[in-house]
Amino acid sequence: MGGILGILDKTGKPVEATWVRRATAKMAHRGPDGDGVWCAENVGLGHRRLAVIDLTETAAQPMRD
Repeated sequence: MGGILGILDKTGKPVEATWVRRATAKMAHRGPDGDGVWCAENVGLGHRRLAVIDLTETAAQPMRD
């Protein structure tokens, strides 16, 4: 399954990574095999990963191109 989330502060204040980590921890049951956090300025993104097919580290999220 897995899960994703996003936080946007419309006032322009920075989003703290601790807020996103706290939110991803709340949905750990959706993806216990990995997680990731990205924050820049007033945006924070987080995800939980459920490894169903590829359990190797090369399949870890987020994937960058």
